[in-house]
Amino acid sequence: MDIKDAVRDKYAQAAIRVKEGDGTCCASTCCGSSADPITSNLYDKDQVATLPTEAIEASLGCGNPTALAELRPGETVLDLGSGGGIDVLLSAKRVGSTGKAYGLDMTDEMLALARENQRKAGAENVEFLKGEIEDIPLPDNSVDVIISNCVINLSGDKDRVFAEAFRVLKPGGRFAVSDIVVRGEVPPEIRRSMELWVGCVAGALEEREYVGKLAGAGFQGIAVEPTRVYHVDDARAFLSDRGIDIDAVATLAKEKFMSAFVRAKKPLRDGTRGT
Repeated sequence: MDIKDAVRDKYAQAAIRVKEGDGTCCASTCCGSSADPITSNLYDKDQVATLPTEAIEASLGCGNPTALAELRPGETVLDLGSGGGIDVLLSAKRVGSTGKAYGLDMTDEMLALARENQRKAGAENVEFLKGEIEDIPLPDNSVDVIISNCVINLSGDKDRVFAEAFRVLKPGGRFAVSDIVVRGEVPPEIRRSMELWVGCVAGALEEREYVGKLAGAGFQGIAVEPTRVYHVDDARAFLSDRGIDIDAVATLAKEKFMSAFVRAKKPLRDGTRGT
């Protein structure tokens, strides 16, 4: 099974579990568990109080990009890998009736769940699109803000993702995503096991590499802000099952794996930075 098929299968099964009332499962632990260091306590209760339960239960993210993206009324927002629709529905509230929130997902089961959540929420300024984040089905210069929640790390062609994001953003548009980032050098076998634990099927980018790829796509004003640092001890059982001596490697991976908020801007046509 290649990377894309593995991701599609994982998210299809998650959507099916939610529809059957069994909840979802993120990496090695279950979403919504207060003990889950990846997915727990990402959203304020007041923020999601009016959303369908299924939208919350289908969340497989590692952050809350809508809380950090500074969305404005009237803007057009695109969520890359929108899953059950939680961040699209939250974005729709922020941009209001004069704005638009798009969700893009390649998984039929997640799209069906998201559209049902949209119906339950009564969100009229929302549209869910089928497609891949490496080939966004929207025209050039059509989106004010791109958000994403722990999805870009799943892509096997991140350069293509960043190029497509740059293409569809309007001049001055904003890239504002939550993603898994590696900070500094980590032994390959430890890195791969930790990536699998946090759900990075295709592998997370090292921080400097992330910045470099965004710059290579044309973005400016790039910043990486850690929002949650993962500890090797959190993954002790998972790593031990893979034959890794946790105590021996703890210092090598200390504070190296994190969820982060990544910001960048598409320059204006005259070469100046967006606002």
